[in-house]
Amino acid sequence: MRLLNVATCNLNQWAMDFDTNLRNIKESIFRAKEAGAAIRMGPELEITGYGCEDHFLEQDTVMHSWECLKDILSGDWTEDILCSIGMPIIHESVRYNCQVFCLNRRIVMIRPKMCLANDGNYREFRWFSAWTFKDKLIDFQLPIDIAEAISQNSVPFGYGYIQLLDASVAAETCEELFTADAPRIALALNGVEVFMNASGSHHQLRKLNLRLDAIKNATRFCGGVYMYSNHQGCDGGRLYYDGCSCIAVNGDVVAQGSQFSLKDVEVLTAQVDLDAVSSYRGSISSLREQASHKEKVPSVKAPYKLCQSFKLGMFPTSPVEVMYHCPEEEIAFGPSCWLWDYVRRSGASGFLLPLSGGADSSSVAAIIGCMCQLVIKDIENGDEQVKADALRIGQYKNGEFPTDSKEFARRIFYTVYMGTENSSEDTRSRAKKLAEEIGSWHLDVPIDSVVSALLSLFQTLTGKRPRYKVDGGSNAENLGLQNIQARVRMVLAFMLASLMPWVHNKSGFYLVLGSSNVDEGLRGYLTKYDCSSADINPIGSVSKQDLRSFLRWAAIHLKYPSLAEVEAAPPTAELEPIRSNYNQLDEVDMGMTYEELSIYGRLRKIFRCGPVSMFQNLCHKWCGRLAPSEVADKVKHFFKYYSINRHKMTVLTPSYHAESYSPEDNRFDLRQFLYNSRWPYQFRKIDELVQEMDGDYKAGNLPELLRQEDSDIVSGQGSGMGVVAAGSGNPNAGR
Repeated sequence: MRLLNVATCNLNQWAMDFDTNLRNIKESIFRAKEAGAAIRMGPELEITGYGCEDHFLEQDTVMHSWECLKDILSGDWTEDILCSIGMPIIHESVRYNCQVFCLNRRIVMIRPKMCLANDGNYREFRWFSAWTFKDKLIDFQLPIDIAEAISQNSVPFGYGYIQLLDASVAAETCEELFTADAPRIALALNGVEVFMNASGSHHQLRKLNLRLDAIKNATRFCGGVYMYSNHQGCDGGRLYYDGCSCIAVNGDVVAQGSQFSLKDVEVLTAQVDLDAVSSYRGSISSLREQASHKEKVPSVKAPYKLCQSFKLGMFPTSPVEVMYHCPEEEIAFGPSCWLWDYVRRSGASGFLLPLSGGADSSSVAAIIGCMCQLVIKDIENGDEQVKADALRIGQYKNGEFPTDSKEFARRIFYTVYMGTENSSEDTRSRAKKLAEEIGSWHLDVPIDSVVSALLSLFQTLTGKRPRYKVDGGSNAENLGLQNIQARVRMVLAFMLASLMPWVHNKSGFYLVLGSSNVDEGLRGYLTKYDCSSADINPIGSVSKQDLRSFLRWAAIHLKYPSLAEVEAAPPTAELEPIRSNYNQLDEVDMGMTYEELSIYGRLRKIFRCGPVSMFQNLCHKWCGRLAPSEVADKVKHFFKYYSINRHKMTVLTPSYHAESYSPEDNRFDLRQFLYNSRWPYQFRKIDELVQEMDGDYKAGNLPELLRQEDSDIVSGQGSGMGVVAAGSGNPNAGR
């Protein structure tokens, strides 16, 4: 046996915070060496943090990366351990995203990334170039201060592998795991046994299985050891990197790290048998034949031994069962960890949430409650970093520290119910109950006097006083009266977030939390600059359907039973008067259900449908339930309000990215915000298609399959639309 002890890690890095990042890298190397590992790898761009964006274009960023690498190489960190360090490097005025392989205080090889991620949330081509030369390794001249510090002038740079005395090692970087012509294929045919993938992969609901399947398949077809390292946490933006570093051998996962954690450093190790890789490959006839006439990949010889021979008590790590969280757990834990990173790094003293008693704001409150529970759990488990952060944020004194999630929530979490004459006692009661269950400092603030003052001012200016529609007012009056209430709540929320700490003799400020969901953002069913205009929004990319499932789950598993009442209540904004014959309901206001909105969103973004192709798709999916003319009306209605309200995306609160059809226009969904909302050409084409199809529909000339009632399709459960509802149309969404 050639037994090799390998280590990979989850690191919670912070973009442009070189001190924090370097400290985490050193800690991970120390733990790997302590566990006896001969190889340690970290995530992509770990020295800088992945989310630096245009900071990558600054010379300082590259210079500071070299300085940090010099610090690592000047100490004994790389003694007797091969370390992969991720950082940006400039070669001949071109920036590359690189893995730097270091061993015994020297740089063995630099591997630039060959396939860049450039869709969805990724813009790597904006900052880096892909390395396209597959037939050679060049001689890279090291910066003078690095060369002097380590007594090494140059290093092999490019595509290739490291041939040690007893093992062969090569790199892939993030996106290269998902490409059709992956580098590992040629490398495996050249005998490379260990692949090291440094990644910067963000969380998205229901997508971890795609990533882990890709990792398992990477070694199932070609054999080998696959080490995967990832960032974990919020490194300064909307994304949460969800860790789950792992080690796979010949198609089996033998080690898996956490997906959601408050830890800054998590290291996992495994003992792998490289002879088992050779045996596995030798058993596959086609692989042997392809390897016998493979194209030669350049290599770097390193005269070191990494493996150990068989000894009593040493044995390869056994496969483990892969652990997946259900979507409800993902909604609970992902945003919770993201919010913890945000509050501890922003300098804030806690959070303030306008809590309406509805599903959305109650979901946000439950996520904060979950965060508090995670903090207490980690403190009980001895995490000193979490404890230090909790002491600072909660402003504990005299040796006290948090031991109860409710007590901790009362220190860092304000909830405020801002009711008007249009608010019901039901929502007020639900908000109060939930606040008590979580432990937040709860305020009940009537805002009628503020609204009335603004209306009196308006009447003084114009001589007119607007009325609600139910009282005989126009649409303009009705909308204006609703907007006043919504925007007053935003102003009051920010005032309370600034001043309530002062009232309670605390320092700092509170972050205002938004609570609009992805479907409302897509439809534009929110007031611009209302209480959804907050500092951050943990559910801005989560669908209403998923939030309702989360509420049912959280009522039991987070032990907040009032959430069951919240989930059962019909969604309402409560901005219009309640009458015996009228009660404002979200889905009636929008002219579409949340289930339909979810389908429109997935077709628009994931399946890239314009109005005409969405109409054609839905005619097929809803045939037998809706006539083509009815489908046309629904599609036109959606695109009309989507385009009218697209401008709201430009000021949408920064939201946790969780869903593949998010309309967030900062980086994920790049489209204009000024539309011709009549869509004259597209809607005319739909009308022409309706005329062609209506005759067949009325005559009943339809295939038997399409006659079936499929109301379940609207909720994404039908055999056809189920694919759309699962969001699996984007094969790269799991990166």
